[in-house]
Amino acid sequence: MQNSDFHPDLKTWPCEEARKLVKHLQNVPADKPALLETGYGPSGLPHIGTFGEVARTSWVKLAYEFMTGRQAKILTFSDDMDALRKVPGNVPQQEMLQAHLGLPLSRIPDPFGKYESFAAHNNAMLCAFLDRFGFEYEFASATTYYTEGRFDAALRRMLEVHDEVVATIAPTLGQERRATYSPVLPIHPETGHVMQVPILGVNADAASVTWKDPETGRNFETSVLRGGAKMQWKADWAMRWYALGVDYEMSGKDLIDSVKLSSKICRILGRQPPQTLTYELFLDQNAQKISKSKGNGLSIEEWLRYAPPESLSQYMFNQPTRAKRLFFDVIPRAMDEYLANAEKLLDQPEEMRPANPAWFIQKGKAGQETLSPLSFAALLNLASVANVDAPAPLWKFIQRYDATLSPETHPYVDRLVGYALAYYQDFVKPDKRFRQPSEQERQALQDLATELAKADPALSPVQVQDIVFEVGKRHHFTPLRAWFGCLYEVLLGQKEGPRFGIFAALLGLKETVALIEEALARPPSASSAVPDA
Repeated sequence: MQNSDFHPDLKTWPCEEARKLVKHLQNVPADKPALLETGYGPSGLPHIGTFGEVARTSWVKLAYEFMTGRQAKILTFSDDMDALRKVPGNVPQQEMLQAHLGLPLSRIPDPFGKYESFAAHNNAMLCAFLDRFGFEYEFASATTYYTEGRFDAALRRMLEVHDEVVATIAPTLGQERRATYSPVLPIHPETGHVMQVPILGVNADAASVTWKDPETGRNFETSVLRGGAKMQWKADWAMRWYALGVDYEMSGKDLIDSVKLSSKICRILGRQPPQTLTYELFLDQNAQKISKSKGNGLSIEEWLRYAPPESLSQYMFNQPTRAKRLFFDVIPRAMDEYLANAEKLLDQPEEMRPANPAWFIQKGKAGQETLSPLSFAALLNLASVANVDAPAPLWKFIQRYDATLSPETHPYVDRLVGYALAYYQDFVKPDKRFRQPSEQERQALQDLATELAKADPALSPVQVQDIVFEVGKRHHFTPLRAWFGCLYEVLLGQKEGPRFGIFAALLGLKETVALIEEALARPPSASSAVPDA
């Protein structure tokens, strides 16, 4: 596929981003790989936001390669030469870290005692994290790039345009800092600290800066080359784009101003800035921005306790430029959305598969390894009605629905069973609230029980669903979804549920009739309780 306009119906956002990238690279030789960058701050461990950024960038790369036939690579860059300004609260040896504040992260001992530095530990955790999900990337360390001289030419250029860079950033700063700002942070030759001090002089020819130690009053002239200094954040980002020729990078909404300023600096240095995408931040259950320091929201480990990685990828894929709640209640819908997309993908022509999120999640392939004939919602509701805490009883119902299914022949379904049980025990069961039916609902439920009792047990889920629809219409539910709301709230003790025909066929018609009769016999005082199995 070598045309960026190939199949304009491919309107998934990675394809749209790939088109922008193609336009950005229109004057670049076809044999030069596009460079897509992701950033990582190693003062903390990788988290769900790290997953989202690398996953989304990977999908843009995949779309670009599909649409152009050209190569692209992802560079995951760790800012491990940054100074530790604040001790993170979730690591050991707090006093030791406190004593090393101001040093580059790559020069601070590892509080876990496993690696040569704190940065090396977190970088290793990052690579293990990304490898766990099968991402294709090249890792880069700021310390390595600075000290090996890979930024030297760009640093010389930064000193040549030093005053212009200062004039660009200074208006965005407070009055006090504006008076002393420089993009250069020299490394103290004796203490190793990253010095945020006024720069007294810039010598572009010698690639050095002059500054005064505020503690001793001594003046130093420091070369900016080979790790003698690093750049402040916005200038550092721009310098990296310029030095490496970065073509694409996405970032969160909180960095909008940084992107604008870094883009201006990149142009001053002499290169067009990369194509960018601003993604929205995640919100917790109270619509508050998720913060690592607050610990609100949902961690990746917590998500993966209740659903497989494909569900998390589906959640990350959806509408990256819109703010979304990241809490436990989004997991079932994301799981079922992925299952529906994965099934649909098998029947799509190859050239149209990038219109489907599952194609990206499956790394450009269409496979059957992550398919399930049962929705996650159906498994949840079956667990809810059966009130079980082990897979074996649940599998008895599943095999009644389809005798060809088993843990051995359908291991992915078996995984989903385990996830569904964990989710049910922790989130559904504690919140189940049964309500009493109205008179209209009571009559309709009695009618449904009668119809299901005389129906052929071998009816298909679609045929059972037809019976449910007919009973609802016969009892004049307006709108008809109010009838299904009744079924969920009265029979299952929850606000939502699966297609009832599929659920009834899965549970069994006889068992569904018993479920209805039990609900109709439930005394009002027990309406909010969870019945025993």
